[in-house]
Amino acid sequence: MNHPTEFPASRDEVCVVAIAEAFRGDGEILCNPIGTTPIIGGRLARATFEPAMVMTDAVAVLAANILPVGDDDAERLVEAWMPYRDVFDVVWSGRRHIVMGASQIDAHGNQNFAAIGDWHRPKAQLLGLRGAPGNLTNHATTYWIPHHSTRSFVPTVDLVSGPGYDRVAPLSAFIRANHEIRRVVSNLAVMDFDNPGKPDAPRRMRLRSVHPGVTVDEVIEATGFALDLPDDVPESRLPTSEELHLIREVLDPRGLRKAEFGG
Repeated sequence: MNHPTEFPASRDEVCVVAIAEAFRGDGEILCNPIGTTPIIGGRLARATFEPAMVMTDAVAVLAANILPVGDDDAERLVEAWMPYRDVFDVVWSGRRHIVMGASQIDAHGNQNFAAIGDWHRPKAQLLGLRGAPGNLTNHATTYWIPHHSTRSFVPTVDLVSGPGYDRVAPLSAFIRANHEIRRVVSNLAVMDFDNPGKPDAPRRMRLRSVHPGVTVDEVIEATGFALDLPDDVPESRLPTSEELHLIREVLDPRGLRKAEFGG
């Protein structure tokens, strides 16, 4: 891949590419990223190396053309309709990959975006369980956490919205086979739950790559539990020239993604 030299990528663009990479190899599935940066990442994957994926326009239309984020008036080449009631059929089939957020996540991948504090009297009421339990037991899930800190990467989540590998381990073989946390992408790094060379070991979050300009020590300091660390932690890959063009000129010409990065 040719990395751009005259127009270096910014952190938000590296994160978009990291999210896109989570969909590599998915083929003909429903790509359901939630949030501005994940949607750009999903659309980037579809526009480049995963053309067979289908995506909604974030409402109910499966569009064949590449859509810019945040443009409700953009022309849509409608392939089919995907109203909310039909999404559940795809969920149960397992042919879906969703990107969700996480207010808290732990070393085993248990995720919380329901409440902070004691759930009987929470300090903060958040989204609730939403569809997280069904997502995590039926198809691949990736998490996008734009602010990597010990407040979000915690030893124990206050409430489990989406179950991690430790909670799924004693469940049925069917659920275990369909449970996959593909990636955790943050503003600092990319994590996964791969256990190369240790197939029988309990799955824990592993540091997969650090974004350019970030050190391994910075990620460790911002994480409230011990990450699995490979001997060599590479940098997250930079966008290619084609990907930069798509991100800046086609998918997000208004730069809406930068709001999550203080831009």
